[in-house]
Amino acid sequence: MRVAAVPAGPVALDSPGLSSLASDGPREFDGPGDLWSPETLLTGAVADCFVLSFRAVATASRFAWTSLQCEAEGTLDRVERVTQFTGFVLRARLVLPPGADAERARKLLEKAEQVCLISRSLKGPCHLEAEIQVG
Repeated sequence: MRVAAVPAGPVALDSPGLSSLASDGPREFDGPGDLWSPETLLTGAVADCFVLSFRAVATASRFAWTSLQCEAEGTLDRVERVTQFTGFVLRARLVLPPGADAERARKLLEKAEQVCLISRSLKGPCHLEAEIQVG
């Protein structure tokens, strides 16, 4: 990973074999708010890791599913005069094929939350709110 910046404007994030990504500060921190920011990248990484973890857990468990959407929200707060993420909420909507076992799906979603490398590496807890639709 390589990151490059000049005194003003977007920061360029580059990694071998990947498309470049531009970032800047969010509106909340006086940035333009029209690009990915470190805050949106981190929150997105939590959701992305959860979804990819579910995909791996479901595949290993030979569990069929149709689609998974996940909205992520990170909470920023001041702790001992330092602004930091104090938690994340994942709102997952899992669609299953007709006849699928919704209770087993819920357990696999919970397992995905437990094994997600990104959320397990952060100070703030991650809370999963899951909606499961069969058929």
